Amino acid sequence: MAGGTRVLPFLLCFLSLFSRSAAVSDPPYGTRSVVDVEGGPALVVWVVQLSDLHFSVFHPERAVDFTRLVGPALAMIKPSLVLITGDLTDGKSKDLLIMKQNEIEWREYQKVMTNVIERSGLDKKIFYDLRGNHDNFGIPEVDGAHDFYHTYSVNAGDGRRGNVHSVTLQKNGRNHLFVGFDSTMKVGLRGPTNLFGHPTDQLLRDINMELSQWDSDRKTQPVTKISFGHFPLSFSAVSESGKSLKDVFLEHSLSAYLCGHLHSRFGRNLKRHHSLDHHFLSSGKYYQLNIHERSVTSNTGSENCSVDAKPSEEFWEWEMGDWRKSRRMRILAIDSGHVSFLDIDFVSGSKKTIVLPTFPLDSRFMQRISSHHDYNCRREITSSYETARALVFSSATIISVYLKIYDSSPGEFILVLDSPMRKEEYNVTRGDLYICPWNWRAFVDPSPARYWMQVEAVDITGSSSASELRPFSVNGLTAKVDWRWKEFLVMGCQWASIYRPILWLILPLLFGLLVIPRAFLLRSKNQYTYKSVAQCFSERRIFKLSLDGSIWVLSELSKLTYIWSTLLVYLLYLTFFPWFSGHVFTEPGHLGYMTHNGWDVRIGRESAHKSYVGSPDVMVIILPHLCFVVLPAVLVMAALAAERAAYRVHFLTLSGKKQDDYTEGKRYLNSSSSRRILCSSNRRWIRKVLLLCCLAILWKHWKVSLKFLLDGSLGLSCRSLVKAYDMNPLTNSLTYCFSIPLLLVSAVYITSSL
Repeated sequence: MAGGTRVLPFLLCFLSLFSRSAAVSDPPYGTRSVVDVEGGPALVVWVVQLSDLHFSVFHPERAVDFTRLVGPALAMIKPSLVLITGDLTDGKSKDLLIMKQNEIEWREYQKVMTNVIERSGLDKKIFYDLRGNHDNFGIPEVDGAHDFYHTYSVNAGDGRRGNVHSVTLQKNGRNHLFVGFDSTMKVGLRGPTNLFGHPTDQLLRDINMELSQWDSDRKTQPVTKISFGHFPLSFSAVSESGKSLKDVFLEHSLSAYLCGHLHSRFGRNLKRHHSLDHHFLSSGKYYQLNIHERSVTSNTGSENCSVDAKPSEEFWEWEMGDWRKSRRMRILAIDSGHVSFLDIDFVSGSKKTIVLPTFPLDSRFMQRISSHHDYNCRREITSSYETARALVFSSATIISVYLKIYDSSPGEFILVLDSPMRKEEYNVTRGDLYICPWNWRAFVDPSPARYWMQVEAVDITGSSSASELRPFSVNGLTAKVDWRWKEFLVMGCQWASIYRPILWLILPLLFGLLVIPRAFLLRSKNQYTYKSVAQCFSERRIFKLSLDGSIWVLSELSKLTYIWSTLLVYLLYLTFFPWFSGHVFTEPGHLGYMTHNGWDVRIGRESAHKSYVGSPDVMVIILPHLCFVVLPAVLVMAALAAERAAYRVHFLTLSGKKQDDYTEGKRYLNSSSSRRILCSSNRRWIRKVLLLCCLAILWKHWKVSLKFLLDGSLGLSCRSLVKAYDMNPLTNSLTYCFSIPLLLVSAVYITSSL
């Protein structure tokens, strides 16, 4: 008995150590691993990113090209990691209207990835593939019957479960931390209302924990932090507590967040710089007008150069172009903490030689606060600034590599340095790093875009390959980046945050267009008439003309009592009741009801009820319908009523009758002589224009209400929604589909007679 008592503490200690070890090796929220990168170069690691593969049974060329091009490219590049950031399969029907999981596509994906991994000669464990919204279409439950990601993905094959995965590449006393996460919605609805990332508070805590794992060793082992996921921050909702991914990333001062989702149709410069800014108008909660830079000033005299100083709270967000159409692949390199990248286009075929400069950095995409701070504090100047460096990957033997630097200050590019680069030699090499000693102090300049750099490589066949000509700044000053409005719309707007403000702006506007003119009409029936508007026009009283004219046009609509009342009831219905119902999951039998707050669905055998799923994703239906169907319909119906009233005055003027003689005027309007005048008069051209507007609204409503941003060919119309959710328009969406068409037809009929 005494012996058992002495053994018990040792047993408890052993169990405690075992349980702690198990928790570290297999966290409950995902996986964590550490990789010692072997071989040279000594100070550089690089990874490859691919995104939005969209393997489809209707487009087999995507998988064929992936097998043909990516396998040999990876064998040539030999990255330490391969990151595939979502939308592995397409999950769409041939007409792009039905969006749910297709097991054939997943089997093809698994087959292709097995082939690519074998051809690349890389270890399967360095491949990380994340789920995108297309891989989540119509999945009611994670690990359910239709959750093929957990059956066919590389992560699943390697036993990586959970929503967060981290891997640290250790090289020469440096840590390079990569944290990937899955922020797709827990209940995977069919598209199109499955567009946003939905990070939960638990997911944010898990990401925060993974990003913190090397903070205690930061003084002795510098760490570079990279995160990767599918959704850009502009298409990521906030958590239940109102916290966002941006908050977590700023707290840890990431170097970059790598994502996909938006493809390349909006531009190839979908990149956004984030920093901590408490100014209300530029806080980034709703928008960030200049997505590439913030108004950041650096005061050299107040620099805190202590090793204990907190890193600058900033990071870059770099969206990855898609494989689906653009055939793009990214190489991201970390050279002594300096992060650079190169996007490769395989549309024209395979690449024989790839050149990626790693230092000096592109001044357009370097960190906009810490880069200048590090220069002022002279951090690692001697170790990393003394040479210009570039990675060269080639399937042929490289004969020579040259560094070329141009001075753009004269107004044209003048070559000021043309120097050969030598290859660093190692016993075991993962890739070729070429270096060139240079006098970096000679290129310190107050202009971040004065000096431009290019590296040219010539192989044994005489073929020459050059990197993109790009500006650089050794003193950490950042250059401006040109951006387009398309890029701002998809990257600069926080769509999850602005959905509610836009919704509660458009709904009161619609109610106001009906109620306010009605109130004016009840207050004074004779104040706003066609005669008063015509008088304002003749007197050129512009402001009064616009005000009186608007109230007159809308008040004429309120005189059409049937139309006005039905419109008011319709708006109340859209505000307080479901818009339509449909099948929201891959398997049949699950009906959901969509409101402007999201979907009400029932899940599982016990029919668990979930409310407001898919918000703000429903905005792709709600806002286009209100803005491009309902609002134009109200305005056109008001214009039809006003046109009839104006033409009535004109018609009575032609007949010589008084407008205020109601009985006689009405009798004359129905007489045969009035019909002869009406037939001989061809002056209702405004009505013809309005009829064309009615046809355009009906076409939009039924056929092409809005081109879906990410897929181009999907229209969010009645027709497409009927197919997307397998619903009967007469029983599942009667109010949504038929109210506006019936109201327009009624308005046209009522206003056809005087």
